[in-house]
Amino acid sequence: MSGEGPHPEYGETWVYESIVGALPGIQLPTWAAMAIQLLVFEVAIVGLSWYYGVWSAAVAGTAVVLVATIGSAEMLRIGTLVRRIDVPETYRALLFASNVEVVLSVLAYVALLTHLFVFDPRVSATPLFQRLFGPEPPVLVVYLTLLVLWDVSYRIGTGWWASVTGLWRSARYRFDPETARVFVRADLETWGFGVLQLVLVPFVLDQPVLLAALVGHVAAVTVVTAISVTLLRVRSRTAANPS
Repeated sequence: MSGEGPHPEYGETWVYESIVGALPGIQLPTWAAMAIQLLVFEVAIVGLSWYYGVWSAAVAGTAVVLVATIGSAEMLRIGTLVRRIDVPETYRALLFASNVEVVLSVLAYVALLTHLFVFDPRVSATPLFQRLFGPEPPVLVVYLTLLVLWDVSYRIGTGWWASVTGLWRSARYRFDPETARVFVRADLETWGFGVLQLVLVPFVLDQPVLLAALVGHVAAVTVVTAISVTLLRVRSRTAANPS
């Protein structure tokens, strides 16, 4: 996968794309950017796990980084698909320029931190954070953990916003079959990233709140995507064969 074509203008990009595009003197193909993201985080995880002896957290950290990296790739793929066709300006603005995905990501991230540092210590004899990093977690390990958790929270928030705006688009507008096929593919990319997040389930099996939130999120994205794809296919057939 690569980032061919002209770079989209600001206001027509995810916040993530805008930040990467604003880095001076750096123009990398998508595969290289994803490889660097994965490598940097993974080296940091392995290095800190070895230095501080917290190998119990290394596998979980690797899974989260993998999900976040694939989420980055999916964001770019979805953006490329949507921008290569003529789409309603209202939908484009909602998807890229509204920054609602950032709001959703912040809400998810704050909820996660509240669970980890307030709720879980109150209901569990050995909270998840303590079980992974010990009673006195190293500062650098905590810093990296919070950074990685934000990374994946942002990707999840973006995926949810893409699915919601996709449903609104499919219900609001009628497209020709060719355009509808592109939107179906974009919706399925969003759904695929949601399903991928289930690889995190083994790490939260003993955390009923996190488990319910994760599975519920994936189920919701699945339902929303299914409705959106169905509307696209039915309404595009009607547009192609008006009675």
